[in-house]
Amino acid sequence: MSIQRFVAATSSEALRQVRDALGPESVILSNRTMEEGVELLALARADVAALLPSAGEQTSAPAGAPLAIPGPEPEPVAPQAAASAAPRSARRLFSRWASESPAGEAVRSTSADDLRLVADEMTASVLQEIKSMRGTLEQQLAGLRWNMQEPGDPVREYLLQRLLAAGFSGPLGRDLVEGLPAGMGQEGATEWAKAALTHNLHAIGDENEILEKGGVYALVGPTGVGKTTTTAKLAARCVVRHGASRLALLTTDGYRIGGHEQLRIYGKILGVTVHAVKDTQDLALALAELRGKHIVLIDTIGMGQRDRMVAEQSAMLADCGTEIKRLVLLNAASNWHTLEQVAHAYRGNGLAGAIITKLDEAVVTGGALDVAMRHCLPLYYVACGQRVPEDLELANPSALVEQSLDGFPEAAPVAASAEESAWPMAACGDVHADCGLNERGAP
Repeated sequence: MSIQRFVAATSSEALRQVRDALGPESVILSNRTMEEGVELLALARADVAALLPSAGEQTSAPAGAPLAIPGPEPEPVAPQAAASAAPRSARRLFSRWASESPAGEAVRSTSADDLRLVADEMTASVLQEIKSMRGTLEQQLAGLRWNMQEPGDPVREYLLQRLLAAGFSGPLGRDLVEGLPAGMGQEGATEWAKAALTHNLHAIGDENEILEKGGVYALVGPTGVGKTTTTAKLAARCVVRHGASRLALLTTDGYRIGGHEQLRIYGKILGVTVHAVKDTQDLALALAELRGKHIVLIDTIGMGQRDRMVAEQSAMLADCGTEIKRLVLLNAASNWHTLEQVAHAYRGNGLAGAIITKLDEAVVTGGALDVAMRHCLPLYYVACGQRVPEDLELANPSALVEQSLDGFPEAAPVAASAEESAWPMAACGDVHADCGLNERGAP
């Protein structure tokens, strides 16, 4: 085996030298730029083939001995250093040989299956890199398209900055700004955006949707979003309207210490019995016994949106044999990235709507409205405090949009540059494809 060195003024000249000396199937081992030009280290095809053992070859080394590799004698290397220097695919391949070879049996040579395994891993790695490069390129092109679309339009830049400062996502801001009619001033553009957002933000509008129609409702969402308190607020409204005998409360919160006790205290105050269930069978039996109730409210376990138990909870509510309308609680104090994950995780086989909570704690509220519009979730209520039942009111799209755009503090960072405004356009992509904005109803 002979590794040859080639130096030329340009890469093309060096490659021509390699091809003339070693043939068109030679292998380039390395390249670097030098003062003399470009240096290439190459190996002939025949020398590469000599490094691989034949298909039927086997070594007779005892179990545990190192694999014999043709070539010069390597220098001693510490075991830890050798392990860390080995490629991930090679370590996996060698560990597989060791696990499959019983004590006293010869270590088998590289087979076609093992080479195919390594090739598959390398292919998957290359495809992942290509996918990452494609995403980066799409982001850069989206930002470039945004910057070149309306250069220097102060009204569009002002509207976009205001939407981003209010907590709305970059894609929603882009959709609105792209549909903005020409010739508007800042005030007119803001009023147009408010009308467009209000038109796309749906709400039940009438409390009879839940209190008069009745049914079984489950409140779902992450830990600490206010499910138990909101359940108590809804229960109080139902008791005032129909009496305690027409209402039933269920809880699946047997995981959190004292979780069901909190709802039991609310139930005792309202004169309503609270039932605890732990699985699908318990839930089905409880709902069968309570089928005469006008409204059944279910307080569920709070868990993070990345918890795998979210899917199990959705399956339990879907497989109990009774139609359960799930209402997801959106924390107004969270940003839209977090709420987007929450909506995706708890969507399951469909959500009936959403309730926005912690409105009194939020500095900007656009993120919750953004997610509700993107996922086409009708808003039932908004919660703005801990008092039961006072701090719960019907969702009013016009008032919520007005508060989101006009209610943030004066110190809010609305003066972003055009380059800063373009970044979220590129970074977020077209996430509004499923339920895009509709400008109907805007002035």
